[in-house]
Amino acid sequence: MTVREKREELEKYTVGEYGVAAAASKGRQMEEAPCAVRTCFQRDVDRIIHTKAFRRLKHKTQVFLQPEGDHYRTRLTHTLEVARIARTISRALMLNEDLTEAIALGHDLGHTPFGHAGERALNELIRDDGGFRHYEQSLRVVDRLEKGGRGLNLTYEVRDGILRHTIDPPAATREGRVVRLSDRIAYICHDIDDAVRAGLLSEDSIPAEITSALGASNSSRINTITSDVIKNSADGDIKMSPEIYFVTEGLHNFLYENVYKNPKAKSEETKVLGILEGIFNHYIAHPEKLPEDYRAIAKADGLRRAVCDYISGMTDKYAIDCYSDIFIPSSWSVR
Repeated sequence: MTVREKREELEKYTVGEYGVAAAASKGRQMEEAPCAVRTCFQRDVDRIIHTKAFRRLKHKTQVFLQPEGDHYRTRLTHTLEVARIARTISRALMLNEDLTEAIALGHDLGHTPFGHAGERALNELIRDDGGFRHYEQSLRVVDRLEKGGRGLNLTYEVRDGILRHTIDPPAATREGRVVRLSDRIAYICHDIDDAVRAGLLSEDSIPAEITSALGASNSSRINTITSDVIKNSADGDIKMSPEIYFVTEGLHNFLYENVYKNPKAKSEETKVLGILEGIFNHYIAHPEKLPEDYRAIAKADGLRRAVCDYISGMTDKYAIDCYSDIFIPSSWSVR
């Protein structure tokens, strides 16, 4: 037996009735010979973390644009936190950890520069061409944009989980539903933590009924909610208890009102549309200046979609530098 086959045999004992064993995967869009060492889901994890899109996540905004400090979350650290929460839940529920990890690592690959402000801007710019949604773009990244336009040829289960991590109907697998819930747990908890670090909130400002139920620290809140999900999902339906769900929704609403709508935190977001619109219109007028990969996409999928693909893949700094190169005069001197 190969190492992979031994692993697949082991999954008969480690992956329970509600999980997806690698040997039972629905497969890839294009058939490939199996790896001798890795299961199909392990292989998908490796393919995702070696992408350019994954590496760029470290320079993409999570909540705060251009924060002064090294300890605020980025889109990459958010992704890693989601992956760890999701794997903890999956292991406890005897689901497939490798499938869970692959979905979690790939779920935000399509996010724009400048966080959700960038997503709203791109959606506005190509509204008449189908709009822009980061979960659809994440699937497009792995299917179409990576590896010079060839895509990663991931398994059906990973692709489904990436696409369905935000929208209904939920993912076809329990592993995908775990990632969906873990994404929410992660961002609610770590956005509160970052807001406290930024001075927008204090732990004392969080309503007492929330802290008494979930805890008064980031780690205790994550532990409480995660433990509750594990306890209440033994029947295969991935969910929180009604009590913890109610309190978690209260924490999300508190976060929305005090952080996501906070003018101090969001004051720079009004500039995002102007930056991305300027870049977008420039490349629409000068398609020959697009990188070669995106010129090929323009021929196949249309120029506006190709420009959107290019911009959505930019990091915050690259987008700012790109805008500056296009519109800000360079200094010069007479010699």
